[in-house]
Amino acid sequence: MLLLTQVKLPVDHTEEELKAKAARVLKIRPDSIRFLRIRKRSLDARKKDQLLYVYELVLSLDGEKEILKKNQGKGNVSVYEKTEYLFHPVACPPEENNRPVIIGLGPAGLFCGYVLAKNGLRPILIERGERVKDRTESVNRFWEGGELNPDSNVQFGEGGAGTFSDGKLTTLVKDKEKRGQLVLETFVQMGAPEDILYVGKPHIGTDILRDVVEHLREEILREGGEIHYTTRMEQIHLKDGQVSGISCVNWQTGAKTHIACRRLVLAPGHSARDTFAMLRELGVPMERKPFAVGVRMEHPQEFINRVQYGEMASVLPPADYRVTAHASDGRGVYSFCMCPGGYVVNASSEAGHLAVNGMSYHDRSSPHANSAIIVTVTPDDFAGEDVLAGVAFQRDLEKKAYETGGGAIPVQTWKSFSEDLPSTPGSLTPVTKGSVRYAELSGIFPEYITRALKEGIRQIDTHFHGFAMDEALLLAVESRSSSPVRILRDEDCQSSIGGLYPCGEGAGYAGGIMSAAMDGIRVAEALTEGYETRK
Repeated sequence: MLLLTQVKLPVDHTEEELKAKAARVLKIRPDSIRFLRIRKRSLDARKKDQLLYVYELVLSLDGEKEILKKNQGKGNVSVYEKTEYLFHPVACPPEENNRPVIIGLGPAGLFCGYVLAKNGLRPILIERGERVKDRTESVNRFWEGGELNPDSNVQFGEGGAGTFSDGKLTTLVKDKEKRGQLVLETFVQMGAPEDILYVGKPHIGTDILRDVVEHLREEILREGGEIHYTTRMEQIHLKDGQVSGISCVNWQTGAKTHIACRRLVLAPGHSARDTFAMLRELGVPMERKPFAVGVRMEHPQEFINRVQYGEMASVLPPADYRVTAHASDGRGVYSFCMCPGGYVVNASSEAGHLAVNGMSYHDRSSPHANSAIIVTVTPDDFAGEDVLAGVAFQRDLEKKAYETGGGAIPVQTWKSFSEDLPSTPGSLTPVTKGSVRYAELSGIFPEYITRALKEGIRQIDTHFHGFAMDEALLLAVESRSSSPVRILRDEDCQSSIGGLYPCGEGAGYAGGIMSAAMDGIRVAEALTEGYETRK
């Protein structure tokens, strides 16, 4: 088979036109193409009056050797070499008290468990929240005015925080080992749309992602894994500097259990603040790390489409954007987790505190786009030496957001925020999951964050004209962009506490579904070292 790159066509082309264009580039008849598969598709939107899709194609042709020879020197035709992730050697099933244990069923924990299960290691997975179907019901009740469940919510539960997001599958992590390829291919096997394998900015959507998570769980169970839901780890037990087991409690029944283990993967997510506190008391090495806080900003999706696509907006899916700026004090201001056709959701996980996130369904059909517009903060912004000072900073913002909105999501138009005016409804109605209340947001943030947000949004508007439209909406507080701590580990993914493997976004080694899943795979590979392998 051959790989053909840099095939460009107008965005409204047909499948037949794609095949015909490939044939023209190769100077062959279309009926010589026995098989055609899209390897990658990206959008070239540099010229709004000439939007193009750019393809990489895998082709099976008659007379491939002659065609390759004829196209030598062009640089866009080569032999296609299929690469794939290779599982490590299958391990002998460990004895019952030496099975690996994984804390957390977010992307990191799920994919760590999946790889370990495929290697015959029968992992035990511990999840404080509910399985995804029950968790979704709990979250919907909360959004409709019910009581917050601090153990099963937008942050905690099967699938992790990403389950209530846009389901974006992009990452800046290089994929030499094909871990990312494994993640995407596994998602497709579990029910995700096949186009995530080739589109430039793949996404699943929270509705489809829930089904994918269920199927991934069933595969882990089928391969010998074991999962305990509504089970919160309360303590890690050590012996001679080595993990020896964990104590857990089922918050539904009150039952307490002890699980002996010598290999413990810690993938609790970025909101497991009680777990961070327990690790600090245990003396597990951690360090403070930078993160970012700010607001969710809503615009009409039609406006974003028009700016990004011009007159071709009607034939393309809802547009996204990525924007950056620098405040006068040098702080970065940037968009994060942009959700085309999405909702701003109440993503709280602690009583009396409020955080927001963005979410989209697969069809991205909401009339509004939203994105986090956030400002960088560093450990230097926090007084004292407490490793959890960043957690305290987040909590303070979330407490003020809760009080400002009276328990609802506080919202303010850009005009009133930027000009320090009273917060009153404008022409746009917030598109949210959870109730809202108009309020002044500036009292939530330290002055330097408020100033940076104003400067950054105005700066973005100089090249993204209309971004700072008067009626744009700001909703607070976006405080969970990433973990405020890093649980230290060595090159073998292991803490100085023997047998403890920090993993994923909560441990400070990922940022998003893809990088977290890839880190879960990496930790699974490291953990298999030391188990006896089959001859």
